[in-house]
This record gives sequence, structure tokens and C-alpha cells, in this order.
Amino acid sequence: MNENVLNQTAKAMVADGRGILAADESTGTIQKRLSSINVENTEAHRQTYRDMLFTTPGFEQHTSGVILFEETLFQKALDGTPFPQLLASKGVIPGIKVDKGAKALPGAPGELVTEGLDGLRERLAKYHEAGARFAKWRAVITIGDGIPSDYCIHTNAHALARYAALCQEAGIVPIVEPEVLMDADNTLEVCEDVTRRTLEAVFIELDKQRVLLEGMILKPNMVISGKKCAVQADRQTVAEATVRTLKRHVPAAVPGIAFLSGGQSDIDATAHLDAMNKIGNLPWKLTFSYGRALQAAALKAWGGSDVDAGRKAHLHRAHMNGLAAAGKWNESLESAV
Repeated sequence: MNENVLNQTAKAMVADGRGILAADESTGTIQKRLSSINVENTEAHRQTYRDMLFTTPGFEQHTSGVILFEETLFQKALDGTPFPQLLASKGVIPGIKVDKGAKALPGAPGELVTEGLDGLRERLAKYHEAGARFAKWRAVITIGDGIPSDYCIHTNAHALARYAALCQEAGIVPIVEPEVLMDADNTLEVCEDVTRRTLEAVFIELDKQRVLLEGMILKPNMVISGKKCAVQADRQTVAEATVRTLKRHVPAAVPGIAFLSGGQSDIDATAHLDAMNKIGNLPWKLTFSYGRALQAAALKAWGGSDVDAGRKAHLHRAHMNGLAAAGKWNESLESAV
């Protein structure tokens, strides 16, 4: 493990005004995306869609890295250039999703644990050779009646740390993603408490398993009201609660925090990030690692054929989030397209 290389890569992933495009949808997930625009889910269509995203002129000004699905890591762009090589030529770091998805946690109804540790060391060596310099593993924490249990939080934290240690051994920066879902009817205060418990457990495990904090990126949820909650916290409240929770539980040694969007609207995901950065006095960089909140507009505009419209929509969202990562966004910029 070269600690300096890991640290330099991690810092590049959260460079000023840049964030991470999550384009790592599994074949099943991208099926839903393509179906929404009546495009058949074939390998050729998946390749064409991601080629449109990755060849958007200027997106690299706002994008430091792209998380790829395994299929995409080994695919080529339409001009024949391997996707990792295409991204690297633009100064964008190629990354790879390595987990095998969340499955039912034994003995814990309604709770999930992420699988994929078996054979991971060998897969990471293959991914590094193909050009990946960071990876992602998503743990899922569900809020519900009597859950999450300590058992669920601990089991996922342990797996995240094992994954992170294996990544660093392979010279790959781990994105550690403990996602507290926002789908229930819980208040912001409940989300804050569950996020606190989760982050506390994750960093205890990372320490036990000797993960270099300077060589990783955290990808957490924001502290937010559940989608079904009657009272939705305003943007400033979300920003303040999220920063407060992170300051209490994320060591300053971590170079950066790249948020997931968690099903928020495009504008809310951008506005919340901007509001946090406007708070200032932060020990780590705060940026984005969005999937749907970067891609939805581009997917719709592309519609399976209009590449220029798709690229324009992609560039706009990347630009808006790049401004938010610097605390320089405001909503009037959204209409100035």
C-alpha cells in the first residue's frame, strides 16, 4: 500500500469545484432508467448512453471521477477507446463498483447486508489493471419500526471496513458508502440519530481494520426528513443537521465527503450541498457523488437518440453541482441555460 498515492488520489477526487458521477447502475437498475424513455436494455444501448455522458465536452471541469459498473470498465467508447482510457485522458479518474448488492440480513426482518467480499482481492487486482483507481461499496441502513438494529449497523460497518482495507492493499481508494435510506416517514431528528449511530460504528471498524483515513472518501446520506414524513425540513435545516452530524463523527483526516443524492430532486440535491458549503469552516471537502441527480435530465433529453441534447443537460447539472461544491450556486442559475 502506497499511502502517498492513495492520499493524492483521494484528494484529487474531491478537488475544488469537482465531484463524482455515479454511472455504476447494475444491469437491472439501468433497465428501469432505459425503460422510462422506451429504450431497450441491450449492451449496445448501455454503451451508447454512457458514451454520451463520458464524451460530454467540458464535463471534466466539474467532474473528478466516474464510478463504473464492471461491464462498463471493460467496454470501449464508440470510437474504440477503452472507457477508462477515455476518462483518464480528460483528467477524470475511473472508478468501479465492487459490491454484489444488498441482500436480506439473516435473523433481521426488513434489514439488509451487502455481499461481495468473497474473491474481492482478486477482482480488485483485475480492476486496477484495467485502470480503476477508486472503488465503491454501498451499505444500506433502513429506518423502520424498531430498526435499524445494532446488529445490522455493525454487520454492514464490518463489511465496509473489510472492503476498504482490501482496496487500499490493491492501491485503490475506497469510497465508503453507508446509506441511511430516506424512504420512510421518519423525521429529520430520527435520520440524524440513525446517521450518528451508523457513522460511529463505521469509523470504529475502519480503525480496527487499519484503514488509512487519508486514503479514503466517505459517501454518506444527508440528514433529511423521510420521504413520507408529513413535515419536510427546509434546506438550511438539512444543511445544518448534516454538517453537525459529520463534524461530530467523521475524523478530519478524511480528505473529503461526497454525498449520495438518495432520491432527492435534482435541485434539492444541489441546494443542500451548496448550503452546507456556505456554512464554511469545514475540516474536509464536501462534494457530490450523484447518480440519478446528475443523470435524470440527461437521460430524458437524450431519449435514445438526441446526443447533443443529452450532453447539454448533463453538462448543466455537472456545472450546477460543481458550483454547489464550492458554495457558489444559487437557484437563479438554473434558468440561465
